[in-house]
This record gives sequence, C-alpha cells and structure tokens, in this order.
Amino acid sequence: MTERKLTFSGAVNEALHQAMQQDRNVICYGLGVDDPKGVFGTTLGLKEKFGPKRVFDMPTSENAMTGIAIGASLNGIRPVMTHQRLDFFLLAMDQLVNNAAKWRYMFGGKRSIPITIRLILGRGWGQGPTHSQNLQAWFAHIPGLKVVMPTTAADAKGLLLSSIFDPDPVVFLEHRWLHNLIGDVPQGDARVPFGKAQLLNKGNDVTIVSFSYMTIEALHTMELLKKNGVNCDLIDLRTICPLDWESVFTSVKKTGRLLVLDTSNETCSVAGEIVARVSMELFGALKSAPVRMALPDFPSPTSPALSKAFYQGAEDIVKAVAGMLGKKISIDDLKKQHTSPHDVPGDWFKGPF
Repeated sequence: MTERKLTFSGAVNEALHQAMQQDRNVICYGLGVDDPKGVFGTTLGLKEKFGPKRVFDMPTSENAMTGIAIGASLNGIRPVMTHQRLDFFLLAMDQLVNNAAKWRYMFGGKRSIPITIRLILGRGWGQGPTHSQNLQAWFAHIPGLKVVMPTTAADAKGLLLSSIFDPDPVVFLEHRWLHNLIGDVPQGDARVPFGKAQLLNKGNDVTIVSFSYMTIEALHTMELLKKNGVNCDLIDLRTICPLDWESVFTSVKKTGRLLVLDTSNETCSVAGEIVARVSMELFGALKSAPVRMALPDFPSPTSPALSKAFYQGAEDIVKAVAGMLGKKISIDDLKKQHTSPHDVPGDWFKGPF
C-alpha cells in the first residue's frame, strides 16, 4: 500500500472516515465530536460528510450514553464513543464493566457488543489529578475488554480500524502528546491486528518493553545508548489486552535483561504484570533483576514544581539501562535536546488544553 505523511490525529480522522464510508452502521458521538476543533482534530469533517444522524454531540451523561451504545450495538450499530478525557468516562464504568465486557460470555457467545470507546489521556499544562490519569491497567483487568494503546500514526489508523470492526468492546487509549506526531501512514484499509507487538529497535543488551507515549521517550535514547556501546530491543506493545507475550519472551531470552516503561502508577501496573510474568516463566534466563519504570503511587500533581520530579522520560531510561549494565553514561546530550518546559513535549505542541 502507498504511504504518505500524516499526523497521529489525522490518521485517527482518516480511520473514522474510512470506517463510516465502508459501513453505514458505524456512528460516532461524544462531547465535542462536532465542535470546530473536532476533539484534537480527530473528528473534523465527519458531521459534514455523514450527517447529524451518524455524527453528533451528546449530553454530559456518560453512563446513560454508554448504555445507549450497548443497546444500539445489539441492533446492528457499531458505535464509536469519543471522550476528550479518560477521567470523564469513569462515570460509565458500570455500563462498560457489568454490561459491555460480559455480554458475549453471559449469552454463550451468541451476541456481542461491538463498541469502540476512544479515551484521551496524558499530562501537561498543570492538568493535575483529575485530568491526566492513565488507567489502562484498570481496563486490562476486566475479562471481555480489549485495550489498545497506539504510538505511531500508522498504528493509530490501523488499530482504530481493527477496533471499530471488532465484534467485542474495545477501549482505545490515545495519549494527547501523540496527536501532532507525524509518520508514514498507509492508504486504504490498512488494519493492524491485535496482540502483535512491533520491534522498533534491535539489540542484544537489554529488552525495553513500552507502549504509547513512553515509546517515544525510549526512541529518544537509542542513539545515545548506541554511542555508548549499548544496543537494545525496543518493543512497542501496541495492544495491552491481548498482549504479545511471545515477542516479550523471545527478546528477554536473547538479552537476559528487562526494562518495562509505563505511563501509569507503579503498583498493579501493566509494567508490574509484565515483570511478574517474565520473572515467573523466564527466571533462569535473567542476568539481572527486571526493572519497571512507572509513576509514583500518588495523584498527578498540578504544581510545576512537583510535576517536574513526578514524571520520567528519556534521561531516566538511560539511567535505568546504565544501572542494569553497570555502566556510566552521560545524559548531557539529552538534557540539551529538551528546551521546552517539562510539561510540554516540544515547541510544536500547541494544545488544545
């Protein structure tokens, strides 16, 4: 398939357009879907092309509107619900967990709930504890839910298409710092399968497992690590549930060292689950104790003075890898690269809030 450059948000937008064009039963609704800014640009043009019956705003009644999506899906509709913050969707956990996730199981596999729920997460600009939560481990803990966290623009499109046409409920998590990321995106119906990770860098020294925005931070370290004689396998999981254990295990058997990066709090995190399972099943292959890098077990701070020490990035990844190998690696070059405030990913980031 022919590729061209698109932003992450543009790739999401293209996936929505293509899905709605392919199947007239696909609808898209949520707070701000028909707003002039189109939820970070991801829903622009949808209402104009497909009309207000298929693309529309909704009341601030998340639980009720999720129930409507479940009812619609049982009647042949494929709803895509969009929420500008993951935090807002917490009001709908009853419908998600007690209905959507369990429907196929409770009815013997005869009926399913093909809902895609887009949730935007991430940090920056002092959003604090109620606007920047990363709760992927919550969703991954629920049998019956699929949990998707793309990093690249191509995966944003391919995984969203797979989500929309999947027969079961999918929680599609987008980190807000990725929306302006530019990458090669295939044209056409380029679906990316669930449960298949992507190896972004090859090496024999350390296995780094990551997903979503932390994969970008890991990519920033690759050149510096190579200059210091360290080569890492960098695995971007793409999907949290199902998780590509085969790729993780194959890499750890080769390197004998594991570092897992997570955007969420440390305790009971996805990173913790990966470390636990590798320790249980590949203990004899490990050359050093596995390391998980996640957030402290506190609510996200609003104050810049506090948040500066709360979040981790490329410099911390280099320190962790160096510690596992017993090496000293200067991080001065990385410090020079990031001239923006710590709660902004770069000068290119213009919001919205």
